[in-house]
Amino acid sequence: MPELPEVETVRRTLLQLVKNKTITDVDVGWPKMIKEPDDVERFIQLLKGQTIEDIGRRGKFLLFVLNNYVLVSHLRMEGRYGLYQPTDEKTKHTHVVFSFTDGSELRYADVRKFGTMHLFAKGAEHAAMPLAQLGVEPFSEQFTVELLEQAYAKTTRAIKTALLDQKTVVGLGNIYVDEALFHAGIHPERTASSLSKEEYHNLHKEIKRTLKEAIEAGGSSIKSYVNGQGEIGMFQQQLHVYGRKQQPCHHCDTAIEKTVVGGRGTHYCPNCQPRP
Repeated sequence: MPELPEVETVRRTLLQLVKNKTITDVDVGWPKMIKEPDDVERFIQLLKGQTIEDIGRRGKFLLFVLNNYVLVSHLRMEGRYGLYQPTDEKTKHTHVVFSFTDGSELRYADVRKFGTMHLFAKGAEHAAMPLAQLGVEPFSEQFTVELLEQAYAKTTRAIKTALLDQKTVVGLGNIYVDEALFHAGIHPERTASSLSKEEYHNLHKEIKRTLKEAIEAGGSSIKSYVNGQGEIGMFQQQLHVYGRKQQPCHHCDTAIEKTVVGGRGTHYCPNCQPRP
C-alpha cells in the first residue's frame, strides 16, 4: 500500500498534470469504488463542470480540491492515476475516467479494485469519514515528541503496531515504520510505553528524516507503485531493513531478520535493535 512518501509524490506529479483542468464528464466502470455519495450518477453530475484548483494530501489520502467539492481518493494496494488522450488504449483495470475540456483524460486504474473515492462539499471533508479520525501530519508543528509520549504512555501495544495506527500520526505504513525503528535503534516488538524520553526523541527525529528522504527519492517502488507520470520511486535502493531478510545489516553486517508484529511482516536487525 502506498505510504505518505508515495502519495505525496503522486500528489506533486498530478498537480503538474491536471491543475486548472475542468471536468466535462466522468465514466465509472466499477461503482463500488464510489463511497460518497452512494448514488454514482449523482457523483458524476456533481463533478461535471468542476475545475481542479489544487491537489492536497491527508495522510495516505489524495484530496482533489474543486470549485465546490473535494474528492478524497485512497489508492489502497495498487491504485494509480495517469493522464492520457482519448485515443490511448485503456487497460482492463481502468475503472474511473475523468474527461477534461481540453480533450485529455485522467484515468484511475486499480488491479485489485480496492481504491475508494468520497466526494464532499468543500469544507466538510475533514469532519466525515474517512478523514475524521486521522492523527497529525508528521511534518506539522503538532507532531512532537510529547505527542508520541502522551499517546503511547499507557498502551501495551508493540511500538510498531502503535505507529501503524493512523489515529496518532498519519502516513506511516510497513516500510517506513520498519526503517524509522531501525534508525532509532528500537526493536519493533518493544512495548510502546516502555520507551524512554530519549528513545521517543530519536524515533520522532527518524520518522521525519526517513519520510523526508523517501519523498526526495520519489517514494519506494516495492511492487507496482509509480507516480502520476508513470515513473518508479527510487527510495527502495536506500532501505536498510525492509525487504532485506537474511541480508547483512549496512551498519554491523548482522543478518536482517523477519518476524510478524500485529499481523504485519516486520524486518529488523537483531544487533542494532536488541530485543526488550
